[in-house]
Amino acid sequence: MLQLFHRSHLARRAAVLAAVTVLCCAVFVAARAARPDEPSFDTVGAIDGEDILVSGSMKMDVEHGQVKTTLRSGSDVQVKSGQATIKLVEGGTILICGPAHFSVLKSAESLTLALDFGVIHSHIERQPALTIYTAQIQATLVAIGDGAQDALVGFEAGGAICIRATSGAVRLEQQFTGQNVIVPQGGDIIVNNGQLDSLRTGAGHCLCEPPIARIAPPVGPSPEVSMLATNKEIEKRAAAKQAESQPVPQAAPAPEEPIYQVFMPPLTYGANAKVQAEFDPKLILLVRRVRVRPTLIFQGRVEGDPIAVASNTPPQKPPPADTGEAPKNTPKPAQPNSGDSMYGRVRSFIRRLWTRSS
Repeated sequence: MLQLFHRSHLARRAAVLAAVTVLCCAVFVAARAARPDEPSFDTVGAIDGEDILVSGSMKMDVEHGQVKTTLRSGSDVQVKSGQATIKLVEGGTILICGPAHFSVLKSAESLTLALDFGVIHSHIERQPALTIYTAQIQATLVAIGDGAQDALVGFEAGGAICIRATSGAVRLEQQFTGQNVIVPQGGDIIVNNGQLDSLRTGAGHCLCEPPIARIAPPVGPSPEVSMLATNKEIEKRAAAKQAESQPVPQAAPAPEEPIYQVFMPPLTYGANAKVQAEFDPKLILLVRRVRVRPTLIFQGRVEGDPIAVASNTPPQKPPPADTGEAPKNTPKPAQPNSGDSMYGRVRSFIRRLWTRSS
């Protein structure tokens, strides 16, 4: 009986010790999972938006007085208007342009978004592997080397699906037929009715870009107090007005110069000739182009300077002033010899002819 009691006592102690150990492990695991700096394996990332509704599995934290919503696997998100941004725990971002509705599913390093309507623009560096499901099309982002993955998948108003692969490629697969196609990097297509056979270019469709940073409004000028103008300011204003009133001198037209052109005969080259034939310099033509001035026509009478005629009569002297004395006899100027005149020469010439004939 003593041994049986001792054995039962030891068994109770072992059971209590085991229960305490299990409880401590559970508390440690719960406390470790509750640490905000170490997210669990199903944590997607924090979402931020102006008009969003999140339901299902999520986590609410308060940082710096603001409520922070963290999506987890199983979250259901509805963007009623505007845009919403998901900052993934791996470092990428997902931009959602509303109105949009989707659900989130994460398993290890794979992230799946089931999109009902709206536009999703994702930018992922390396992880996680993103797949976007629609009712008919499955779109999987494919990285090229170690490059980033940047793609856009969304619905238009008419129900068509638009896919744009900015960085990396996108593999499309039809949910029912299993048909698949790869949209290369830089491709932009539209899928109508979920049929991959009717792809067409979709440039300019399903735009979903990050919002532009708001620019602070310019600060208005501070009010100024009016003051009397100083003497220097008055002089400057008067000088400026005087300069404006003066006419601006026009530049003199450039003189027109003749234009010379040289016309030469075409140069020829013969591959078979040992000595190339030279052109005749006489065939070089020099052309001079000038602008002929209009002919000037004068009307009226043109008079030159008056011609001075030599006069044989001496200038008359003014009468002497009356001084009370008897006028002196002034010698008369010698009369010019009549024989030196033209008339005297003609008369002497006729006389000579007359004397010879007699």
